Amino acid sequence: MADSFKESALHYHTHPVPGKLEIRPTKPLANKRDLSQAYSPGVAYACGAIVKNPTEVANVTARGNLVAVISNGTAVLGLGDIGPLAAKPVMEGKAVLFKKFANIDVFDIEIDETDVDKLVDTIASLEPTFGGINLEDIKAPECFLVERKLRERMNIPVFHDDQHGTAIVSAAAVYNGLRIVDKKIEDIKLVVTGAGAASIACVDLLVSMGLKKANVRMIDRNGVIYKGREAGMNPWKESYAVETEDRTLDDAIVDADLFLGLSGPGILKDHMVKKMADKPLILAMSNPTPEIMPEVAKAARPDAILATGRSDYPNQVNNVLCFPFIFRGALDCGATVINDAMKQACVKAIADLVHREASEAVAEAYAGEVLKFGPEYLIPKPFDPRLIEEVPVAVVKAAMESGVATRPIEDLEAYRQKLHSYVSRSRLFMQPMIEQARRNPSRIAYAEGENDDVLRAMQGVVDEKVAHPILIGRPAVINRKIAEMGLRIQPGIDIEIINPEEGDHHENYWQFYHQHVGRSGVSVEAAQNAIHTNNTVLAAIMVALGDADGLICGKVGRFDNHLRDIQSILPQSDTTQMSSVCVLLMEDGPLFLADPFVNVDPTEEQVVATALNTIGFVKSFGIEPKVALLSHSNFGTYDDPSAHKMKRAAEQLRNQFPDLQIEGEMHAMSAMNETLRERIYQNANLKGRANVLIMPNMDAASITLGLLRSLTNARLVGPFLFGCDKPAHILIPSVSGRGILNMTALIGADITSKSDQ
Repeated sequence: MADSFKESALHYHTHPVPGKLEIRPTKPLANKRDLSQAYSPGVAYACGAIVKNPTEVANVTARGNLVAVISNGTAVLGLGDIGPLAAKPVMEGKAVLFKKFANIDVFDIEIDETDVDKLVDTIASLEPTFGGINLEDIKAPECFLVERKLRERMNIPVFHDDQHGTAIVSAAAVYNGLRIVDKKIEDIKLVVTGAGAASIACVDLLVSMGLKKANVRMIDRNGVIYKGREAGMNPWKESYAVETEDRTLDDAIVDADLFLGLSGPGILKDHMVKKMADKPLILAMSNPTPEIMPEVAKAARPDAILATGRSDYPNQVNNVLCFPFIFRGALDCGATVINDAMKQACVKAIADLVHREASEAVAEAYAGEVLKFGPEYLIPKPFDPRLIEEVPVAVVKAAMESGVATRPIEDLEAYRQKLHSYVSRSRLFMQPMIEQARRNPSRIAYAEGENDDVLRAMQGVVDEKVAHPILIGRPAVINRKIAEMGLRIQPGIDIEIINPEEGDHHENYWQFYHQHVGRSGVSVEAAQNAIHTNNTVLAAIMVALGDADGLICGKVGRFDNHLRDIQSILPQSDTTQMSSVCVLLMEDGPLFLADPFVNVDPTEEQVVATALNTIGFVKSFGIEPKVALLSHSNFGTYDDPSAHKMKRAAEQLRNQFPDLQIEGEMHAMSAMNETLRERIYQNANLKGRANVLIMPNMDAASITLGLLRSLTNARLVGPFLFGCDKPAHILIPSVSGRGILNMTALIGADITSKSDQ
């Protein structure tokens, strides 16, 4: 197994190209004009702006989002002094984490230098290039000196993650652990094994939060650090030398409330754990083998609360919970330093996250684990997407309050929404709809009320106040799942539950249904059974009779079956053609695609009607539609019925909307690339990239949707269904909880806007 993992890891680093990073331009460089703007002579204007005002560097270059990950390879985790060249894969890995978790760009820099002053001189000279410095894997005690001297010389954040990242995350675990055991930090006794960079930083941070130095017992390979000890001492250890008779870990551990292990495997024995105070906190963080294995500690002290550095046990103390997000906040407000106030704010923001229900992304990544605040869930999981929102905002607040922010952020709520867009790009796009739905929350019936994703989405629906949810499902199942998932929603208060199996529905439900389908072979008995066995039918009846304002179904089952059930109950609108549209949130903006789910081979008039639906939908987001009617034909290159259909439909639409940009028939490449389009037809009624694609048939629409979702990082919003007399929408089974929330907001906004008319 070890050999297999080794081969897999090496293959990961070597294929399809060597390494884990590449550099990509953020601006086009496709022609001579682009070149003249990117380089000479256009670049001179950007240089001049910086000469005139040095703070402009954050606006005209990437410096404000660029961090240097720097190491000399003298203390690489688990590998020791392997040198800067061999440390490069680790630094590349750190760079990837910055980008993945906080969208921060990184250059990894490996420096072949062990002399402290020369190393400091080299790093300090890089200040014009970077917005921040992340020191990595530099051995103690040199790392203390390097960081201190750099902080004195540089006006950008310098952060030694091995020290402060570990300190912040472990402090968050301690902060929450003390909440559980109801102890105050100023009253506890701490024993820490290890007196290197991470250990001292951990204790320094806890002291800044109220821990008393007199209550600390720090232990290195020479034993307890006490007043008067001479062996193996340095100024940083000396600051934790206390008056004590303790000389060994076995002595010091008596009545300890907290153990921090940053030393080596097996240091803490089970008989020592038994000597600790009631409800002890044990953070055994040595990797891969901790100071004591959790099962051994639990056997000795069932009341202990445990954390490790390993991912296969609860409460992993992982620096990735901290460093991307503290840098995100520091960079965004132009902080000159990462100070104690910012670190403490980071601790509390991380700790507070676990008091909320687990997000959908976390629940999926850690399926089967109980993610509810308690002894086994003290700190968030590394893939918790809420970290990017909560931690930078807290850091920015602290930076501004402590006076180190050179670019204060006035609108923190707008900043929070921008941060959210890093992991949920639908957020900024959907925000207008969410705000509109909040004005008058609608009663929305969810046909698959027992589905896990639907239930997770309900927490967001309730928190955002976009609807009054009505879940169709068995109350016992829904209540059990709410408890298992640690959701805060309360049946009867936040949500209403309709049990389809009970026989106490209004008698007019089945009668109404029979009136609509009785002539289609559905008997009285079949109609009575349907409202107890077909949740989509039940939801549609509720909407038809006014017991709900809209419905969402489709998380389970086939789209066409749900559509048939809805159409049998909710009549088609007299003014709107039945069609569907999906939104793909691309890197360069939203792309609206119609019609992937309803009309298999639409006529010319149906294409026009679908385009009309989509144009109105796009305008509702405050976006100017740029409409392309797609075909295998590119401005007359084919002479066949399908090409003529799309060409004539485009002509109809241009006649109806002479002020809109509408063009076709055309290739998808022509729609998305203005330069290519102009080579084919210079007088096109379309500028830039199209944002609305009208497809000639369902095959083309469905295939395009699938390819774009598979080949890009686009997030799907929809599908949105047009044509029913009352709001009814059908999801696709792969939709996420976020997608269900988006759909709810769309329905609510649609209902609110129509009621305003």
